[in-house]
Amino acid sequence: MAGKQKTVYVCAECGAQYPRWAGKCAACGEWNTINEEVVAAKPAASGMAHRAAPTRIDAIDPQEETRYRTGMNELDRVLGGGIVPGGLMLIGGDPGIGKSTLLLQICGHLGQTMKILYASGEESARQIKLRAERLGVDNSNVLLLCETDVDNIIAAMQEEKPDILIVDSIQTVSLSEVASSPGSVTQVRECTAALMRAAKTADIPTFIVGHVNKDGAIAGPKVMEHIVDCVLYFEGDRHSNYRMLRCVKNRYGSTNEIGVFEMRDKGLCEVENPSLMLLSGRPKNVSGTCVACTMEGSRPLLAEVQGLVSPTGFGNPRRMCTGFDNNRLALLLAVLEKRAGYFFSNLDAYLNIIGGLRLDEPAADLPVALALVSSLKDKPVSDGVVAFGEVGLAGEIRSVSGAEQRVAEAARLGFTKILVPASNLKSITGDYGIEVVGVSSIRDAYEQL
Repeated sequence: MAGKQKTVYVCAECGAQYPRWAGKCAACGEWNTINEEVVAAKPAASGMAHRAAPTRIDAIDPQEETRYRTGMNELDRVLGGGIVPGGLMLIGGDPGIGKSTLLLQICGHLGQTMKILYASGEESARQIKLRAERLGVDNSNVLLLCETDVDNIIAAMQEEKPDILIVDSIQTVSLSEVASSPGSVTQVRECTAALMRAAKTADIPTFIVGHVNKDGAIAGPKVMEHIVDCVLYFEGDRHSNYRMLRCVKNRYGSTNEIGVFEMRDKGLCEVENPSLMLLSGRPKNVSGTCVACTMEGSRPLLAEVQGLVSPTGFGNPRRMCTGFDNNRLALLLAVLEKRAGYFFSNLDAYLNIIGGLRLDEPAADLPVALALVSSLKDKPVSDGVVAFGEVGLAGEIRSVSGAEQRVAEAARLGFTKILVPASNLKSITGDYGIEVVGVSSIRDAYEQL
């Protein structure tokens, strides 16, 4: 007998449920995120449910790790070395940024030796075929399934027994047992859980495409990100050809790794040297620019930091950032005034990170400060100089991790001088053919230019 339906109110951000509507979610603190959902009560189970027996950890036979190479070194880097059997991977990003294109290109490489089931709830088989022809994907091992019912997708997976399953996208599929519309919080959570159980039981790696909301986060409850094994975000400006695939969660590898791609007519192409891409078109002998060396996971990247300081036309000076934290910029400006004697209180300050990269780590403090002081003094930073280091509230330059990898990357790209925290000098043991200068304060760093 079917269970009786009931109405609950679910937060779209965290998935918390309430008996009545409220303007603010008490669990996550977000406003206007509680929506009405109709769910069916589950019938009572008859008899005792099947219970799995626990296993001693020393009795489990450790097998050699097996990973499937995707044919893209950048994607393999982000995944931690390749696709893990039975893994559940979630890919999110803005519309049109290249999520489906990337997955079809994976099908083109893996489909040569493996069977792939591509389930789409957004496009027809003819539309996918047209895109596959443009990308050069034509393989009999790639099976297309245009279906929006998760039960039918799982049934096709159990029947065909593919090596890889792709679901595009999780917001368009639904479970018949859940009485809410596709894309709702309940449907997204339950569909992800059902796919997870099927993937783990059959040991089939599964890719799930997720839409993003207006804030750039994957749409749906946060519990969906906790269910999956790996969460990947596609980042980039739609007006630019470059895309960055960032890993924010990975149970089988390191996090904060990024892969860089370029969108072309034939699909996504790997950018094997992102530093050259980020530094292309850099102006010569212009004040307000400095090259920063940042670490994205285990990869050092060089990026151009541009600062502009000009007299303000308002009562309060403006502080604007692109690719950098606005609060961190305000802190650095206060340190420059108090500790180094560079005054910005009546000046507008603008900061831009070239190439769509976002600098989040503290090692970007020193190049940002040097770019701002260079614009203030109208004195260019030498083209062959790279800098990295964290700036403290006392104006000191503090040590950061990965100093030797940063120096090696700067030397590889032909830079002649690098400013590093003085406390990091002892950790740099190799001879890379580049002048390494240790600095202990912001004023000391500017005098070394």
